[in-house]
Amino acid sequence: MMHHILKAGVAAVAMISIPALSNATELRMIGGFPDNFIWTTEIAKPFMALVQDKSNGEITVSLQGPDVIPTFEQLEPVQAGVYDLLFTHPAYHSGVSAVGLSIDAISPDPVERRDAGVIEFIDQHYQKLGLKLISAPATGSLGFRYFLKQPITGTPGLDGRKIRGTVSYHPMIKALGGSPVVLPGGEVYSALQNSVIDGAAWGLTGAKDYKWYEVASYLADPTFGQVGLMVFMNLDTWNSLNDEERAMFEVVGKQLEVDTIVRFNKLAAEEKEALLGLGMKMTQFAESEGKQFEALWANGVWEVAIEKTPEDAAKLRAIAQKAGLTP
Repeated sequence: MMHHILKAGVAAVAMISIPALSNATELRMIGGFPDNFIWTTEIAKPFMALVQDKSNGEITVSLQGPDVIPTFEQLEPVQAGVYDLLFTHPAYHSGVSAVGLSIDAISPDPVERRDAGVIEFIDQHYQKLGLKLISAPATGSLGFRYFLKQPITGTPGLDGRKIRGTVSYHPMIKALGGSPVVLPGGEVYSALQNSVIDGAAWGLTGAKDYKWYEVASYLADPTFGQVGLMVFMNLDTWNSLNDEERAMFEVVGKQLEVDTIVRFNKLAAEEKEALLGLGMKMTQFAESEGKQFEALWANGVWEVAIEKTPEDAAKLRAIAQKAGLTP
């Protein structure tokens, strides 16, 4: 079903024509991941290319990363207009708002999300924070797994282990017997190497780029959830655009969502094969735990979101539930 919806989405986006824009403009974007990291190369840079293409070269985007501003500190500079755009995972600013991280508990089909009003609601929420949501690309139809130094030997599967995970993982990690540790992706390698942590919860792509196969031996099944990255624009920058420019960004945002989910389904399969080829092995949570993963994950994400941003997160969950996109 998703395949047919995505084909329709690609066709619809491709048919939209954008008028030529007036004044050549370079927008500055800050991103949460290194320049050669897969989320940068396969989401941020295609976004930049789409903007240049759809604007007929009148708008370009330059990118800086966490070497300039740390990953967890990037929201405020975009709110303040120091940067025009932000490419991030919304869990990284959950102290300001946890509404965005709720996207990881919502079915990733980009057309269904927009038709249900999920993206519109998140956009309206962030506009109150001085940001415009341009796009919410999901990294494939499935999202996460656990990367572990040692295999799973019983239940609970993470009993006594220290596991890296942003706040959206915490209820699930605790339910599986582990202790969550908050770290940016770039710090996980040394933490695994030095046994500061025993494993990491992470998306299905990116571990190879970070070379975790050198310091963690196991990929755990089952996979679970979705990974939802986001591209935000400073609201004043958005309001300064003319109608044609705003229409262009709306087209780009939708196309990025459609393109990304197709691209990452292929990349996730390739990365798993590559990691196994580099010596990693599979380990399995007990069936009694594994069958609970989707509910543990989704309910845990909503628990965090509603605790931190009660009113809007609860409203968003009701929208997604009505559309059958979340438990």
